[in-house]
Amino acid sequence: EAIQWLLEWVASNDNNLDGICSLSDIHAVGHRVVHGGEKFQSSVYINENVIEGIEECIDLAPLHNPANLSGIKAISQLLGPNTAQVAVFDTAFHASMPPTSYIYPIPYQFYRRYKIRRYGFHGTSHRYIGYRYRTIKGLAKKDTNIITLHLGNGCSACAIKEGKSYVTSMGMSPLEGLVMGTRSGDIDPMIIDFINHKEGLSLDQILNMFNKNSGLLGVSGLTHDMRELIAEYEDSADRRAKMAIDIFCQRIKKYIGAYLAELNGAAAIVFTGGIGENSSFVRNEITKDLDFFGIEIDQDKNDATCGVEGVISNAKSRIEVHVIPTNEELLIARDTFRAIATD
Repeated sequence: EAIQWLLEWVASNDNNLDGICSLSDIHAVGHRVVHGGEKFQSSVYINENVIEGIEECIDLAPLHNPANLSGIKAISQLLGPNTAQVAVFDTAFHASMPPTSYIYPIPYQFYRRYKIRRYGFHGTSHRYIGYRYRTIKGLAKKDTNIITLHLGNGCSACAIKEGKSYVTSMGMSPLEGLVMGTRSGDIDPMIIDFINHKEGLSLDQILNMFNKNSGLLGVSGLTHDMRELIAEYEDSADRRAKMAIDIFCQRIKKYIGAYLAELNGAAAIVFTGGIGENSSFVRNEITKDLDFFGIEIDQDKNDATCGVEGVISNAKSRIEVHVIPTNEELLIARDTFRAIATD
């Protein structure tokens, strides 16, 4: 119903879209597909084999891939089965990670049997930021060594080495890694067994709690919206609001330090995503007291950079700090064009 509503708007006189007057002007549709497993390591033209491959990855992303398949099916029904469609996988950018980054230290047969490993997500966003950074700096891909921080309701960090994903914070699912709006990020797995015994909650109930009632929401008890937490903290110095913000920022600091070690230094740290692009307060909290690494922020530049590209580090900073708004839609459009042009 949502896609039908959208297509009706596209075909109307109210769309204000250059070059599109009717549905016949739509030549292809690009889909963000969350999980491609090890099978899909780049964007692909959708055919029956691709659909089967996406279905095979449902066990790895039970909340996401079925919805992605519903979107593909809806386009076929509404625009016809001959309409070109392209899948752009959230996991594809991280396919370049070495085994030391993606193998979990559990018995190896579980990787062999079920492909239990780190996959990483937000790949299209991290790929865009890497591309945009090297375009701004005039660098070749092989000379691009940066840390990208996608901070929104979902959060992930990525160490990009020679223009490729080297390691990222999200794992087999988007639950691992940084503290997020409602996701816990990294926790001790024994907590699951402890809560089960103490509260009698089932595995599904506990995992649902870690995904939907933890993170900023769980710690603050108020909201998952960083803007509201900052306002609450500034207005009333709410202790739990402050604690949620501090834990959020501390976890990101931890990953910055780890990834600087992974890369043996980096040319830049880049903030993106709803929080990363728009919250100078959070950026300041994350980057302060990192002078050991030579990271120094220009407060005026930081405060003035909201939703726009900019360098917020000062002239003394050995590592540049950038804000670059992400544009996943642009990469999906480009990948869609390339896939149908070469099919």
